[in-house]
Amino acid sequence: MYLAHFGLNELPFSITPDTQFIYAGSSHQAALNTLMIAYRTGEGFIKVTGEVGTGKTLLCRRFLASLDADTVAAYIPNPMLEPRALLAGVAEELGAEPGNDAAFLIKSINRRLIDLASEGKNALVCIDEAQTMPPLTLESLRLLSNLETEKRKLLQIILFGQPELDEKLAAPSARQLLQRIGFHHDIAPLPRIELQSYLDHRMQVAGHRGESIFLPAATRLIHRYSGGTPRLINILAHKAMLCAYGAGRHQITADMVRRAAADTQGVKPVRWWQFAF
Repeated sequence: MYLAHFGLNELPFSITPDTQFIYAGSSHQAALNTLMIAYRTGEGFIKVTGEVGTGKTLLCRRFLASLDADTVAAYIPNPMLEPRALLAGVAEELGAEPGNDAAFLIKSINRRLIDLASEGKNALVCIDEAQTMPPLTLESLRLLSNLETEKRKLLQIILFGQPELDEKLAAPSARQLLQRIGFHHDIAPLPRIELQSYLDHRMQVAGHRGESIFLPAATRLIHRYSGGTPRLINILAHKAMLCAYGAGRHQITADMVRRAAADTQGVKPVRWWQFAF
């Protein structure tokens, strides 16, 4: 690959969520601030939505990494499960007694939450890709949110999902859960003004030293093709660097980005007069 060519230690634009490469953009920082405020105020339900590739999973991992030792957190990456399976996963993550019956699992989770509260600890469940949850599984989450003392909720639940999650929560059958969501944040695409810093940040984390390899025209074109979606930005930047490596060049030009876009599905159409402006 091109690591030695650009003086890198690792690939800078992998699409695998890696907290080492976190870039604190304005929308992501606002989302993290919302999560921290909602968590500290003890809200029962919190929801974070964003289009495909906007970094919801990375935000979730960033949030979990920022929690203190007094929090016991469960992470469910694939919630497309029937209710009993989801409850079993939550029980396992929280250290509750396992079981095969949904009613037993709820009681077991409740006992575990009471024990944690008596120890001065908080409990949290983060559910990624929440838009894939069946309606009955969503209802089981609502039942978990009923677990509380006279003073506070015993369990906080954070839903991370695509905009389809909002459509699912808008259904009449989900109205009780929707009313319990105290905080919500929608992740916006990366604005063009932040893209150069984003690209340079990831390059520096990967080991690059010196001036940016992305020329201004190339950066503008990456944003136009990607619409500010981080996953598409990473794919385009990676392919453009391959083009530069193949040509023996050390700077990324607009033409290289154009060639990368031609080989990438999901990019936005760009007219010829927009290439260099």
